[in-house]
Amino acid sequence: MRYFIRFSYNGTNYHGWQVQPNAVTVQETLTKAMTTVLNCPIELMGAGRTDTGVHAKIMYAHFDTEIAIDSGNLVHKLNSFLLKDIAVHEIIAVHDTAHARFDATKRTYEYHIHTFKNPFLADLSWYSTSQLDVDAMNEAAKLLLTHTDFECFSKVNTDVNTFNCKVTIAQWSQDENKLIFTISADRFLRNMVRAIVGTLINVGLHKITRVDFQAILESKNRSEAGFSVPAHGLYLTEIAYDYVKP
Repeated sequence: MRYFIRFSYNGTNYHGWQVQPNAVTVQETLTKAMTTVLNCPIELMGAGRTDTGVHAKIMYAHFDTEIAIDSGNLVHKLNSFLLKDIAVHEIIAVHDTAHARFDATKRTYEYHIHTFKNPFLADLSWYSTSQLDVDAMNEAAKLLLTHTDFECFSKVNTDVNTFNCKVTIAQWSQDENKLIFTISADRFLRNMVRAIVGTLINVGLHKITRVDFQAILESKNRSEAGFSVPAHGLYLTEIAYDYVKP
């Protein structure tokens, strides 16, 4: 029987989602917890990868087991076993070929910036001391919806077959001293969101113009784009499936 697990995590103390040698990851931690609680080997396939320090308000993974599962009881046991920075929200029975990664139809990220020094946001938002032109950043962000090739914002030497993504939302919102960039697409490249945000910040600082941003998109060259903002301001906030209710 195949199940989806829906969970969230604060990524501060983890080297991202995916298991890697000599590093503590969310996948490793959650897999060990499930294997212990269910008393059988469990393998988790995540909906995607998040980098070191990146957070997830919503994340999905799938696993297979022949054990009869009481979903509510399993959620309770896992949350009792796990540390406070990972929370399990739901276990969902799905069809046998359901795939947490390949069946996702949309993913949404947020990047959080605060413009005043706040020790309580130090690990959860990026502190920017510069005044940013949010209107200019939003005008440039609209260009993301008109392009499909995002090689200029991809991590170099990455093993992907295509740099094409369909972006459906890309916008900044402001609430006093806080800024949030929201972006939705069918898929994302490694480091893509952080590179986009860094380049848009250069627009907001008037270091580059909307026309320059367009030229960067057309260049397909990572060295033409801006810096990658720090990971701790980035959140995975939504993953959509045709057969799972949000």
